Amino acid sequence: MISIEEAQQIILSHTGLLGTEEVPLLHALHRVIAEDVHAPWDIPAADHSAMDGYTFAYDDVQGGSLEVCGFLPAGMAPTEPVSPGCAMKIMTGAPIPPGCDTVVPVEDVLEEGTTIRLRGMVKRGDHIRCRGEEVNAGDLVVVSGSLLRPPEIGILSSLGKTTATVFRKARVAVLSTGDELLQPGSIPEPGKIINSNSTSIAAQLLEAGAEPLMLGIARDDLETTRRKISDGLQADLLVTTGGVSVGDRDFVREALLDLGGEIKFWKVAMKPGKPVAFAMVRGKPVFALPGNPVAAMVAFEQFVRPALLTMMGHARILRPVVRGTLEEAIRNRGGRPHFVRVSVRLEEGRYRLASTGDQGSARLSSLTSGNGLVKLPPDAAIVAGSEVEVQLLDRHFEMGHP
Repeated sequence: MISIEEAQQIILSHTGLLGTEEVPLLHALHRVIAEDVHAPWDIPAADHSAMDGYTFAYDDVQGGSLEVCGFLPAGMAPTEPVSPGCAMKIMTGAPIPPGCDTVVPVEDVLEEGTTIRLRGMVKRGDHIRCRGEEVNAGDLVVVSGSLLRPPEIGILSSLGKTTATVFRKARVAVLSTGDELLQPGSIPEPGKIINSNSTSIAAQLLEAGAEPLMLGIARDDLETTRRKISDGLQADLLVTTGGVSVGDRDFVREALLDLGGEIKFWKVAMKPGKPVAFAMVRGKPVFALPGNPVAAMVAFEQFVRPALLTMMGHARILRPVVRGTLEEAIRNRGGRPHFVRVSVRLEEGRYRLASTGDQGSARLSSLTSGNGLVKLPPDAAIVAGSEVEVQLLDRHFEMGHP
């Protein structure tokens, strides 16, 4: 049995980048770009007004008033210079006409018929965005490996890009094992449970930016398990749940070996999630997660998600960790690190942590009512009011969500 950190190192040492694909620009949102993008032109492409107002030559201001000689809306390119002693009414974004070098906002002038008089002092170059002020032609604007957020999408569009080359989304096969499982939508029967694991794992995959491929349920026999796992190897990565313990009807390990797999580890010192395994089969990473719902989801967060993000080019592959104050005492009576599910909230700039109650590995509600994991060391007891590290599973609570 190895540590969590050792398991993560083994996984990442066997995780490589996926290929790339060109996608429409909006489809590249929240994906990692796989190309350097240089500016083909200056931004702005010409000097233009930053305000609605009037533009003129600064040296003409000394006369006290200026004759208004025209109007220049955004989108119109001026060709004739503005005559000395004159000003042109101009809109935000309109190019500065020849002969002008200053803009004054409309609220800073007195309009007297066809003339204007300035209300106060101005400086040469006021309220003009100069050509190339933001980006010069040839500048490296977006670096390969960058996560494309809305601002990056916007600047790529301003450079004339309609597509982007990004790392491909991971296609991940999801397989649950067990004779006791019923398909989602079924009515529960004695001795049977709904296969919620495949759905929750698929949701975690979607949240990470991957594409889940649902393989359904493998019944508890070696041949079926082996065939289903073989089918899953058509994907980039395979995740199974259940069948990884030492019971008479746990066939995942044997099936992996039969398919030529090399098991890198089997069991990790953690709670929940001890019966978790990682193997390489025909060059594909395979994660065998526990059958208990919470154990499967916690193991996914620690092992599968970092591997997926690495494959898709992300630099930040771990959930954020912050420090928060416990509102109640928590204790780990076991010899393995225990991921305690907590509810995290932000009050007056400080994170407050409350346990979600019964920490049983089959109790999915311990996660639905929580949004963080506190990794409690073996045999540790922490009193209320202590400050501890918490791994944030989401940050919606910081945006005012209950």
